[in-house]
Amino acid sequence: MTEHDSAVGDLSEAAVLRRILDRLGPSDALVGPGDDAAVLAAPDGRVVATTDTLVHGPDFRLAWSTPFDLGWKAAAVNLADVAAMGARPTALLVALAMPDATRVSVVEGLADGLRAACDALAPGCRVEGGDLTVSDTLTIAVTALGSLDGRDPVLRSGAREGDVVAVAGALGHAGRGLALLFERFRDDSGTPVAIDRSALSPADVVDLDAQLRPSPPIAFGRVAADAGATALMDVSDGLVLDASRMAAASGVTIALSTDRLGHDPATALAGGEDHALLATFPSDAPLPEGFVAIGRVTAAGTDAVLVDGRPHAGRGGWDPYHDWDAGRG
Repeated sequence: MTEHDSAVGDLSEAAVLRRILDRLGPSDALVGPGDDAAVLAAPDGRVVATTDTLVHGPDFRLAWSTPFDLGWKAAAVNLADVAAMGARPTALLVALAMPDATRVSVVEGLADGLRAACDALAPGCRVEGGDLTVSDTLTIAVTALGSLDGRDPVLRSGAREGDVVAVAGALGHAGRGLALLFERFRDDSGTPVAIDRSALSPADVVDLDAQLRPSPPIAFGRVAADAGATALMDVSDGLVLDASRMAAASGVTIALSTDRLGHDPATALAGGEDHALLATFPSDAPLPEGFVAIGRVTAAGTDAVLVDGRPHAGRGGWDPYHDWDAGRG
């Protein structure tokens, strides 16, 4: 048996770490991976920081996601949060908690996915450190750091009456992808089974990839900031739920129009994990390239969000404390 085929429990921490570092590429940090901590430059004296955790069960299923997919998604969802502040992602710190039986090839796939996502979505950002430990449940915890590069951060609390509500990135694909997984790739007992891609239509592939390997519009966070966005946030839990958070933070009502939400507005409104960027812009300024108007900001009313002038029925998004036991994470 080669080291590649071994379980992580058969190797030392140093050996597993070497397999990871060999796949991450060279570091541009002042002090990169390998010491007690990384040392990163902060050119304007401020650091944007965010963290997110993916846990096997509520957040992903190994029957559906390849290790590469998991590494990619773990990076992408954190990069999107940095972008949602109008910042440029600069570094990731990754902690892996793994069962002893986890194959080294899985760890290598995770590392490959992390690096590929950074290269594709946020060139110049890379993994600069992290931690390894043992757990009964595969868990991937990522902290993402970013630089404002002299800009002011764009907060979710800045939307003002009269602003245009706009979005960059697709809405609804990830939600449809999740529904597809639960409808077609479980056995009679409800246990996830391997995906048969030969059975998928081109539209199914788009939806599935949006769920398993999302590609958020990271660069458009800085575009929005430069264009004068008054508020900005990542759409991770569903458009209605996240828009209600922006509305509450800003003390306004956000009125959305379904005729701007494509052929499946219901899923665009309620489906989670799109990682699109939701922004508001002054009405007298042109929308920057990549953003599409989907509504208006109005004075605060009884409801935080209106859809076609009416309150939206239902919660309209993903809440882990309510939805975890439904298995739709």
